[in-house]
Amino acid sequence: MKLGTFLPPKVVQNKSWVALKSTFFCPHWVALWATSQTYESSPYPSWNASCCPHPQQPVAPCLRDPHASPPVFGSLAAAAGASPAFTSRLLAEGASAALRRPQPCLSRGSAMAMTGSTPCSSMSNHTKERVTMTKVTLENFYSNLIAQHEEREMRQKKLEKVMEEEGLKDEEKRLRRSAHARKETEFLRLKRTRLGLEDFESLKVIGRGAFGEVRLVQKKDTGHVYAMKILRKADMLEKEQVGHIRAERDILVEADSLWVVKMFYSFQDKLNLYLIMEFLPGGDMMTLLMKKDTLTEEETQFYIAETVLAIDSIHQLGFIHRDIKPDNLLLDSKGHVKLSDFGLCTGLKKAHRTEFYRNLNHSLPSDFTFQNMNSKRKAETWKRNRRQLAFSTVGTPDYIAPEVFMQTGYNKLCDWWSLGVIMYEMLIGYPPFCSETPQETYKKVMNWKETLTFPPEVPISEKAKDLILRFCCEWEHRIGAPGVEEIKSNSFFEGVDWEHIRERPAAISIEIKSIDDTSNFDEFPESDILKPTVATSNHPETDYKNKDWVFINYTYKRFEGLTARGAIPSYMKAAK
Repeated sequence: MKLGTFLPPKVVQNKSWVALKSTFFCPHWVALWATSQTYESSPYPSWNASCCPHPQQPVAPCLRDPHASPPVFGSLAAAAGASPAFTSRLLAEGASAALRRPQPCLSRGSAMAMTGSTPCSSMSNHTKERVTMTKVTLENFYSNLIAQHEEREMRQKKLEKVMEEEGLKDEEKRLRRSAHARKETEFLRLKRTRLGLEDFESLKVIGRGAFGEVRLVQKKDTGHVYAMKILRKADMLEKEQVGHIRAERDILVEADSLWVVKMFYSFQDKLNLYLIMEFLPGGDMMTLLMKKDTLTEEETQFYIAETVLAIDSIHQLGFIHRDIKPDNLLLDSKGHVKLSDFGLCTGLKKAHRTEFYRNLNHSLPSDFTFQNMNSKRKAETWKRNRRQLAFSTVGTPDYIAPEVFMQTGYNKLCDWWSLGVIMYEMLIGYPPFCSETPQETYKKVMNWKETLTFPPEVPISEKAKDLILRFCCEWEHRIGAPGVEEIKSNSFFEGVDWEHIRERPAAISIEIKSIDDTSNFDEFPESDILKPTVATSNHPETDYKNKDWVFINYTYKRFEGLTARGAIPSYMKAAK
């Protein structure tokens, strides 16, 4: 039985957060639950009137029958880290009976601390952390219940709309609804199964960055091939990346667009976080640009047009990508663009802060040698250093808008600046501000009015040059400020069929021999990211258990992923 069983219909229908909280959990129960693991074996006094205004039925606001034993309490207690003994008592004896066992005598202020009603300075840091963890667990649980209900309704409405558009007869509609209902039932059942690393077979490493790596994997029960992004928890905590990986996970859950790489699952274990995403065998735009000196204007028009639509799809969701660059433009099996890597959607990495590059005491002298190179040598030098920059924690500031560096306020227009830099690179062969050091690149970006020039030996049309300059200018005058239609109507995009661009052949065809073809990816040696390091082996409990609650609610399963259970045809199976 699920907690949803106890949901009052009007609470679900009205999606009332306050009603949800007041319906289920008395704050005294929550505070006690949060500290249960700490004090469970200690000889504290029993629960009494001084601890709770409901001494006989401390969880009366939560359940009609306080002596019942709903599995939900056991599930939530386990999720919050309560000991197995306490969880078992909840299941076997019921919440009321379990709470009457010897427990810490909490003052009214302590019990109410998590609600903010009464400050409690006497609670230890460990107890406060347990209370915070519990609060996060409950909030996520309630919000997930509401989200699941909304998503199910949305899928039903989508089905009805499709059937109306297809003009199906009543009997056909009935059969389609029955099939959909079976899928929904299967989805609920499969969501309860735990997904782990053992459910996937690793085939090959296809990407590596500063904070993790990407592997091509095959799901054992279906044979479907995915890209698995692996991030080590210890690195995320140490390098303050928790907010970034949370942002990426959340936007991949929310975004359901042809222009965004689709995430099917996310889960975690003691060591790592895992994102299971669709595998796009075309590689990325960075690899494509490294293979070619330059792109033609026709090819550039196609890729920039698709990227315009991809960026706009993110903006319509209320997000700013902030990290648009060739590395994050992936190509599917037909060569069409999809956006990826949303780790900066809610903030900036340290390497993108102005002070990082303003530290002149540690910056290197200006690279006059690079500035004096001709365009061909610049392109060769850029390609030679580009891959190394992609792997470093510093990265490259070549594509970041100047207002982002200044941190005086910016909006979605910063993504259009980045697109202008990519367009320049496609046509010229290297970005306009490229240098041998990130510090020098930063200086060029901030001084863009003098450094944004076009080499005479690489001719491009006035239409292309004009669009680049309209992308890379002061944000107040930047194209796209009134809306994406201003960009679409630019003369450079003359002849583009915006409505059906994904249906046309890509500007550069992609050759794919099998579903696990990785010929468009670089070769990477195997790593030990899936194995415990020396540090984590020596301090497993200290390093993870105390801070692991920050990764609560990371797990996710997409409806399309769990209901697509049919095994793929034998001729499409990944080569072993």
